[in-house]
Amino acid sequence: MRRKFTLLTGLFFVLLQSALGQQQERTFVQELRYLLYLPEGYEKDTAQKWPLMIFLHGSGESGTDLEKVKVHGPPRLIKEGRKFPFIVVSPQATNGWQTFQLIGLLKELKQTLRVNPDKVYLTGLSMGGYGTWDLATEYPHEFAAIAPVCGGGDTSKAWMLRHVPVWCFHGALDNVVPPVLSEQMVAAVKKYNPAVKFTLYPDANHDSWTATYNNDSFYTWLLAQSKYHPVAKPATAAELAPFAGRYVNGADTVILAVNDGRLRGYSNPARDFEFELLMSAPNQFFIREDEKAELLFSIDKKGKAQDFEFWGGNQRVRFRRLPAGSR
Repeated sequence: MRRKFTLLTGLFFVLLQSALGQQQERTFVQELRYLLYLPEGYEKDTAQKWPLMIFLHGSGESGTDLEKVKVHGPPRLIKEGRKFPFIVVSPQATNGWQTFQLIGLLKELKQTLRVNPDKVYLTGLSMGGYGTWDLATEYPHEFAAIAPVCGGGDTSKAWMLRHVPVWCFHGALDNVVPPVLSEQMVAAVKKYNPAVKFTLYPDANHDSWTATYNNDSFYTWLLAQSKYHPVAKPATAAELAPFAGRYVNGADTVILAVNDGRLRGYSNPARDFEFELLMSAPNQFFIREDEKAELLFSIDKKGKAQDFEFWGGNQRVRFRRLPAGSR
């Protein structure tokens, strides 16, 4: 099934030659064509929500002919008669993968199809492997798991994948995309996500995707993953007390205090902005109002917090604790 995703971006142009000097509202339209596979039973059970796998092709399949997308990976298997128990969407890039297009497509798919938002998977090969790393590090909270094949990414963003299951694949003899690029990403992710998986095929060249996508255990692993949601652990006031204090980063101040058995944060001494911190691990908290934002504390030998690192969106900011009584 062929479909088009239309991305609408409102653009306002100043007409320098207009006597009225007014602005006109116009629309820039960009299309992203894709193949859509719906699993058996999708049409019958109108209440069920289904897992979704997005597949990103390599550079050789770029263009405007959607048939080219069926050359490799899941689209090829579907063409040959393979049945999958999930939705498969295979977009076609005309000139490289653009994350804003792909995230826009995902948003539309969630609105128009019965997608289980906790079961969205991303995979791709070669150029699509790069695209997988890029999209996942920019929007990690959208995916239950990712599987980049013979690609590479930005190791400085590896921390963004701390809660995303990753299974990476590469051929040891790859002379197109050096396997060291996958090795570097896996090593970087492993610092924050020790469960990351890496398969290096010892005899494979650039084609490490055939063995990957023909392996049933790959899909079994994929479907076993669900999107991460932090879970609050019970904590007493005594357990929260070591984290209370005043923390600074430049001109920014955060005050943490235990009130009514809860650890609350305030944006400055005036306390005009308040949020609640929930413990997810002995030295880790998330913000109730925004589950994507986390605080990771450094603890001294006496069990007292010394500083914390705020992880929110795509930013990491360290706050140091001020000694009691200091200003």
